Amino acid sequence: MKPVIIGIAGGSASGKTSISRKIKAAFDQSQSVVILRMDDYYKDQSDLDMSERVKTNYDHPFAFDIDLLNQHLDILNLRQCISKPIYDFVNHTRSNKTERIEGVDVIVLEGLMTLEDASLRKRLDIKVFVDTPADVRFIRRLVRDVKERGRTLESVVDQYNSTVRPMHEQFIEPSKRFADVIIPEGGKNEVAIDLLTTKISSIIEHNML
Repeated sequence: MKPVIIGIAGGSASGKTSISRKIKAAFDQSQSVVILRMDDYYKDQSDLDMSERVKTNYDHPFAFDIDLLNQHLDILNLRQCISKPIYDFVNHTRSNKTERIEGVDVIVLEGLMTLEDASLRKRLDIKVFVDTPADVRFIRRLVRDVKERGRTLESVVDQYNSTVRPMHEQFIEPSKRFADVIIPEGGKNEVAIDLLTTKISSIIEHNML
């Protein structure tokens, strides 16, 4: 049976992960589900000095290894396993560790540029955009980066003004037009999540025929 592939896009800290986890929780008892974080598919930078790595614009499409991501989606689409990369945000490069992902029934791909790249979009059965106000997203990002990624307040603010906001306006916000479903306020929208899970179930049933 071909797996269902759902792409969840949206601005930084918009609530993509919350929606992904709620979808996974809804199917864990009956279907196998995996969440792929597009963040883990940032390009390897181990050949660069740290002084160069920290200059990376993580909010630009060029920062992602789309070819590897597409390759892995194609393998999972055949229900075969992959060795998913893991990104080290402290050292600004790909970790030496990988995560083995088996073939599953539902693949949830979440990330900033999930809907920006045409080659990636054509692999998605359902395209979702999480639409959350900029001020809410900034506060969430600030808390996350300081607590989880060891960043300083000043560096987070500087990055938001220099790259995050302009890249959002240039690449992420325009990708909303490709979405099948637009969800305001992320994981708080239970109605939208219920509709999504119902649609996923319908596709699974169709693929089993």
